[in-house]
Amino acid sequence: MDHATRAAKFIGDADRTTWHDETLWFVRAKRDKAVYAVPEFQDLRELASQIKDHTLSKLDTYLEQFEEQAKRNGVHIHWAADAAEHNTIILDIIRQHNATRVVKSKSMLTEECHLNPHLLSNGIEVVDTDLGERIIQLRDEAPSHLVLPAIHLKKEDVGETFFKHLGTAKGEVDPQVLTEAARQHLRARFLAAEVAISGVNFAVAETGCVVICTNEGNADLGVNLAHVHIAAMGIEKLIPRLSDLAVFTRLLARSATGQPVTTYTSHYTKPAAGKEMHIVIVDNGRTKQLGRPDFRASLKCIRCGACMNTCPVYRRSGGHSYDFTVPGPIGAILSPNIDMKKHSSLPFASTLCGSCSDVCPVKIDIHTQLYKWRQVLGEANEIPASKKWSMKLMGRLLTSPKAFGVSGKLARQGIKFLPYSLTHARHFNVWAVARELPAPPKQSFREWYQQQANNPA
Repeated sequence: MDHATRAAKFIGDADRTTWHDETLWFVRAKRDKAVYAVPEFQDLRELASQIKDHTLSKLDTYLEQFEEQAKRNGVHIHWAADAAEHNTIILDIIRQHNATRVVKSKSMLTEECHLNPHLLSNGIEVVDTDLGERIIQLRDEAPSHLVLPAIHLKKEDVGETFFKHLGTAKGEVDPQVLTEAARQHLRARFLAAEVAISGVNFAVAETGCVVICTNEGNADLGVNLAHVHIAAMGIEKLIPRLSDLAVFTRLLARSATGQPVTTYTSHYTKPAAGKEMHIVIVDNGRTKQLGRPDFRASLKCIRCGACMNTCPVYRRSGGHSYDFTVPGPIGAILSPNIDMKKHSSLPFASTLCGSCSDVCPVKIDIHTQLYKWRQVLGEANEIPASKKWSMKLMGRLLTSPKAFGVSGKLARQGIKFLPYSLTHARHFNVWAVARELPAPPKQSFREWYQQQANNPA
């Protein structure tokens, strides 16, 4: 099922689509206000971009430095080539401690690796503790946004979910009541957990520490109560020095939610006395993307979600239409690198308006990379034959002034006589689902221009 087919399901609910669109645009507007309040914001973007470019150019060196410093701090380091190895390593650590109860804070990497199903199938109880993540876990859904995983749901949906799973009153929609129910439910899981799993927002090569940014404090509570902390980290999360961190923390929350900074920015350098800390460093296709010059810059992403909040396609089609852990414009760049055939439709789910590139805090040329992926997919024959040949035909038509003029004249005359039921048939014209075909002009611009040239005023 391609993006357009999946998006059709979401768009079918017009009220929800409009609400989703307006809500995300509200977040985008908050981002703009936060940005305008910082006169040096564009300088920060440029600096962050340069830091990431530098780090990616020396990634092997910084990874080795990070490993050395982390081990010196008493942290256990593990390397995973792919998702399967990542899941195996984490399960082995849990089993080594005879643990069966795990709490997990937000981690898009573990979502990418499908860690939850792997642990559950092996008898491990794993509970997502981020409120949005817990909601969708109870609903058995994937996150639809990087920062706002349950943004596709309304309070009525949450109320129904909590009624089924947490025993709240049927029809309860008060956010405060629902949040308190989640708090009480999760508190028992925090206290019982033997292992805490977290993601990593930034990893500092200089110190060997990892940094986790949250608004709910759930990562801190889980990590500090459990005996074992396992941090799942993609290799692209590195920055060279601790002093570089301030650049990114000033960009991250402003770009994501319009906040000056996340409520909690926690540094984990070494395990507390009597406890263990493990960091699983994961590739899972990242070095492959690093080896693609046209797409290397996508690894600079700090997972703020700003490109999604501004994207007209994402806002109107929903995150689940992308069928990939990271949806939206940045996901449409990362996904073909993982599976070109499965995700071949995603780079085409874009207007190429460039708004995503304009708001990216690390200045990734997102719309340019989407255009380049289209070329790569075309050359690899990973686009539908109908689209491929229609584009070739259109290319020839548009490069021939004579053919273009004749075809335009035929189309203008033909539309006058074709029945409405044919010109607006959904099978032939998918745009007719929500639009009326405008009346054809009496003459083309070329004809009008020639007329003016022959009859000057």
